[in-house]
Amino acid sequence: MEFRRINNLPPYVFAEINQLKLEARRAGEDVVDLAFGNPDIPSSPAVVDKLVEAAQNDRNHRYSASRGIPNLRRALADRYMRRFGVELDPDTEVITTIGAKEGLSHLMWALVQPGDVALVPEPSYPIHMYAPALAGAEVRRVPISQGSDFFAGVERAFADTWPRPRVIVISFPHNPTTTTVDLEFFERLVGFARTNDVMLVHDFAYADISFDGYTPPSLLQVPGAKEVGVELYTLTKGHSMAGWRVGFVAGNSDMVAALAKLKSYLDYGTFQPIQIASIIALNDGDEFVGEVNAIYDKRMNILIDGLNRAGWRIEKPRGTMFVWACIPEPFQAAGSMEFARTLLREAKVAVSPGIGFGPSGEGFVRFALVENEHRIQQAVRGIRRVLEGTTIGAHHGV
Repeated sequence: MEFRRINNLPPYVFAEINQLKLEARRAGEDVVDLAFGNPDIPSSPAVVDKLVEAAQNDRNHRYSASRGIPNLRRALADRYMRRFGVELDPDTEVITTIGAKEGLSHLMWALVQPGDVALVPEPSYPIHMYAPALAGAEVRRVPISQGSDFFAGVERAFADTWPRPRVIVISFPHNPTTTTVDLEFFERLVGFARTNDVMLVHDFAYADISFDGYTPPSLLQVPGAKEVGVELYTLTKGHSMAGWRVGFVAGNSDMVAALAKLKSYLDYGTFQPIQIASIIALNDGDEFVGEVNAIYDKRMNILIDGLNRAGWRIEKPRGTMFVWACIPEPFQAAGSMEFARTLLREAKVAVSPGIGFGPSGEGFVRFALVENEHRIQQAVRGIRRVLEGTTIGAHHGV
């Protein structure tokens, strides 16, 4: 049987690692799962209490609004003013989405169609590639890595592509490479977009997860950014509300209106008690966000320091809840999928193979900091055992 669009999707690489993990656990193995970026930190108790209270009100059981209730959109605007000094009109420049993946996917339906081109960083979080592809657009990949000049790559790709790209998708801090940018980068990108009549879509999923004094800038801090772009903000990571599915698209009013029109045909918004509780998260949750960030910082230090002591040299990233690690030299020839299998089999640690994020992800694996400090220490011990007897392990006496 033929299925439109679905048949063009490649096999989901991460599914094999997930299946191997499940088989190991069924066999009684204790696997530390650092593969899937599924936050384990509980949501704020105040937000949970508000959810329960709101759910007990029968009036909140009816259809909600696909744009999001007004007070929630206003809370997002207030959060942007506090955090970034960015003024947003909650009525015309903010829309609530059912998580960032839904928001990005449907936004692409509104922005591109067959015959259009989107520029996307690669390696990439898969939906960044496949949201424009599922909308029928051609995806042109722009290489990204720590230390590379991504902006120059965008300029080259734009100049070499015909028809000219209609949309540039970006995400900083970047998943999976953890690449970060400063405000000057966004200033250059906004100038480029205005000059070349191209739309910018910034997935700001890791706005609230950063370390060692680094504060991720918002695209919308740049004067004129709202003329050419929107930003996706989510409660998933910073507020540890992954399963709640609360996201936002903010910025350019025409792009927001286009998404609102499309969504009016597709959904009635997130369950209203979740939206009401999310208002508490945005208005009163800044301290909780700081606590979540501190937890990830501790976990990051334990993993990075432990792997470095084992001879696996990795620099600490400035943002995200991930570690993007170049595979140790003795294991490079086998590739990222085989190395991930080795870690699962011998270290009892699940990681994501870099190849799952695109061809240029080969040679890397990604760790997600979604287990507690004790479990991460256990993972480090398991990895040290894998490194024993290799050149790297012998040199460092592990």
